[in-house]
Amino acid sequence: MPMRPSVAVLPRFFCALLVLAGCVAAATAQDMQPTPAQWQIEQIAAFNKSERIFDQARKAQGLLEQYQLMRNAYDGDKGAAFHAIFSQYVSWYQTYIGDYVAAERSFSIAQPARPGDAPSPLADPRWHALPALDAIAALAKDRRAIFLNENHSAPITRTLTVQLLAKLRADGYNTFAAETLYNRDMPALARRGYPVRATGFYTEEPIYAEMVRTALKLGYRVIAYEAESDASGDAREREQAQNLYDRAFKGHPHARLVVNAGYAHIQKQGVFLGGQSMAEHFMHISGIDPLAVEQTMLFGHINASDDQPIWRAVIAALHPPQPIVFEDASGKPWSLRPGAYDISVFFPQELLVRDRPTWLSLGGLRFPYQVGDGLCMGHFPCLVDARYQDEGANAIPADRLVIECPGEVRQLWLRPGRYQLSSRDLDNHVLLREEAHVTPQPLPTNGAPPSTYREHRCVHDRMQSVNH
Repeated sequence: MPMRPSVAVLPRFFCALLVLAGCVAAATAQDMQPTPAQWQIEQIAAFNKSERIFDQARKAQGLLEQYQLMRNAYDGDKGAAFHAIFSQYVSWYQTYIGDYVAAERSFSIAQPARPGDAPSPLADPRWHALPALDAIAALAKDRRAIFLNENHSAPITRTLTVQLLAKLRADGYNTFAAETLYNRDMPALARRGYPVRATGFYTEEPIYAEMVRTALKLGYRVIAYEAESDASGDAREREQAQNLYDRAFKGHPHARLVVNAGYAHIQKQGVFLGGQSMAEHFMHISGIDPLAVEQTMLFGHINASDDQPIWRAVIAALHPPQPIVFEDASGKPWSLRPGAYDISVFFPQELLVRDRPTWLSLGGLRFPYQVGDGLCMGHFPCLVDARYQDEGANAIPADRLVIECPGEVRQLWLRPGRYQLSSRDLDNHVLLREEAHVTPQPLPTNGAPPSTYREHRCVHDRMQSVNH
């Protein structure tokens, strides 16, 4: 598989490679009419086309226009292979603009029961549910490193990590690393105290940016570990692991490390891309056994058929209001994939308020702030950003969303404090700026399930969900 020697392309290449390996994109299974060899050829061509479109879109001035160009490209090609791959690219952009439900619709990783899965914790009375925030922090107390994974198209899998950072810092963790941070920006990032577009790839999404920002505010040393060569597969995993060890521990013998990475990069054993994962390479290089926290398999999907059956049973039985894990009386954690991961996180059923998920509260750290169509000054759709008052205009916002229609009312989710709100049109012209003051308030306790997500007529005409 050819690959350009560009740091920015590496995460995109890897995620597309997951599709080529037959690991994701539930929608592709029903479309696989060609032979496996033909299908792979079609996917390689689709990947190359996706890269070209992505690079062209990135040249547009504004985020809203970039997304519009990508959506138009998606709608203009009905090929199954192209949709299978490019839907992931589109989903990243939908997370960037704060349309998390659309991202779920565009790209879903089915989680069927697999051979080797552990029996359900509901089937054995020795397992009991605990709040994940407290249990994981306790398990990490005597470790030198904790690795947490995420689904790049589902930022719900970032929310617990943001919350954990304070508890881990209080226990002595002092170094934070995240996938696709760019090493060239690390000195400037430390001085600024907040991420900008040059900080990384996934940091364009506000929750990912909040993760990095939170680590900096808590006093973590933030490092990048992304491979900087054109290596792929096992070679890329090993280069990442070496970077992680060198930058976290060389010259810092007392470092304690928190890592946020994608999917199976953190698995501790098992074949990965024909070799070993970044975490397994790290263990061999460093001699450190990290706590591996799996967060990408046990959460709800737009299509219930994509849900992991054990997750569905646990949520139906316990209705947890927060992420949970299971332990036995001795403190041994339950893992869906024993050996590969030390512990598995169950996320609650998603609830929506004004078409946005309430997990944006980050476990009660953030509160809803209502915004209306007046910010658009008659230009629809418009992109609304909320930046911390003490950060620059180039900062990745604390939250952002799109207002599609006249009369529409939406909700940003923000920590208490002062913010600079700004709105931009499709041509990236600033429409309005105003200040906002967010105060704590009671959080919503109920909402609508994702299946009731509203499709306004203007959404259909302008920026409809790519799978609508």
